[in-house]
Amino acid sequence: MTPIKGKELLDQEKQVAARAALRWVRDGMLVGLGTGSTAAHFIKLLGEVVKAGELRIQATATSIASENLARQLSIPLIEPRRGLRFDLTVDGADELDPQLNLIKGGGGALLREKVLATASNYMLVIADSSKAVAELGQFPLPLEVVSFALPWVLDAVADMGGNPVVRMDRNESEKYAHSDQGNLLVDCHFGHLPNPAELAQQLKTIPGLVEHGLFLGLAKAALIVRDGQAQVLRAGMAPQPATDFAELP
Repeated sequence: MTPIKGKELLDQEKQVAARAALRWVRDGMLVGLGTGSTAAHFIKLLGEVVKAGELRIQATATSIASENLARQLSIPLIEPRRGLRFDLTVDGADELDPQLNLIKGGGGALLREKVLATASNYMLVIADSSKAVAELGQFPLPLEVVSFALPWVLDAVADMGGNPVVRMDRNESEKYAHSDQGNLLVDCHFGHLPNPAELAQQLKTIPGLVEHGLFLGLAKAALIVRDGQAQVLRAGMAPQPATDFAELP
């Protein structure tokens, strides 16, 4: 049998992590739906159990793409409103460190992702093995930026050593990419982030920078697949098999 390699293996890991995340979902929950390839696997699996009548949940999505997918699968969707708190948000990550600090936003949904993560009682990260790193920074740090402020944001980030690059539209290479909220996307290349909390504070002071892709202190746990098995990672604790958990850890 030919061994599974590369992208195919990582996709298998994403599916395993997504399936394990279903153990965290309880009947009657309000669920935040993440964005990206791993989150899409979770949404599809969630749609199956909802359709089968095994779970009754309501959800809000972090992107138009995830919202459309959920709607196609007949997952009941609710609009944002005052006082709304999610029991659980399940989302992917571009990088996560041992303290469960994250870089997110590679798919361009970081603002909505952070809004839902902050409005959630529990954020569960699902990811393949390539996303776990000893230190954040190899993956470019995304920013959402107001169009008018772009030149000054680029100057400020460059002065911080971030080597910013405006993201281009994948379908129209001569046009800038925009988030679902209509903001420009900028990718910063710091190389390594030994103090992400300090950088987050510095970025927050830049006028016109709507949001950054550092998610600090938001994730309660992460499901990472290693050797084909989903493991639960929590800050300051040794990894444990996902099958050990029948309730929210």
